[in-house]
Order: sequence, then C-alpha cells, then structure tokens
Amino acid sequence: MARSATTSDAFNAIAEGRRREILDLLAGGEQTVTYVVEALGVPQPQISKHLGVLRRVGLVSVRREGRKRMYRVNGERLKPIHDWVQHYERFWQEQLERIKRRAEAVHSRESRQTPKQGEQLENGT
Repeated sequence: MARSATTSDAFNAIAEGRRREILDLLAGGEQTVTYVVEALGVPQPQISKHLGVLRRVGLVSVRREGRKRMYRVNGERLKPIHDWVQHYERFWQEQLERIKRRAEAVHSRESRQTPKQGEQLENGT
C-alpha cells in the first residue's frame, strides 16, 4: 500500500529525504544519473530507483542523449506542493514578526536602563 502511494503522489514522493536531495541537484539544471550518483555518493541503483519514483509522479523528466539519460525538474508539477506550503508561510511570517517585536522591546528596555558610554549610574559607580 505505501509503495503505490509513494509512486502516485508527489507529496509522498518528496517525503523521502534522498529524493529531495536529488531535486535540489536537478534544480540547478539538467544532469546525468552519473552526476547525481557522484554528487550524493549513493550507489547508482538506489539513485535510479529514486529517479524512477520522481519520474512516475511527474516531478522529473528524462531524455536520452546518446547513451546518457538526462534528468530535469518539472517545475510545474511542484506547484501544488509550493501552493500548499505557501499557505503556512503566513504562519511563519506572523511568528517571525512577533519574535522581532519582542526582541525590539527587550532591546529598547535594556537601552533605557543601561547608561551610555561616559555616563555614570545615579549611585556614582
């Protein structure tokens, strides 16, 4: 059951970390299987298996160039994933804004309490 879900759904396919690494490599442009194998230091059969999954769900495409197979990312097939993740971007942006406001408030309080260079505290120290 899990195998069919992995090979039919882009979300499940990218849940595997090695496949995300492969996509990262291919994001820089079309590459051969040999390049991916050498870059990741993973045996060729494993890379080919992962590329097969990514190809079946449409996240990568392949073309032959002589004896080589050239793989590239299909960006349009990543759009549903991007759209889903973007929904949560608002959450993280709000969290970062809250953190920023807190840090600025702490900094403001500390700067009011700390004497400036050359000034002395009221007790003469």
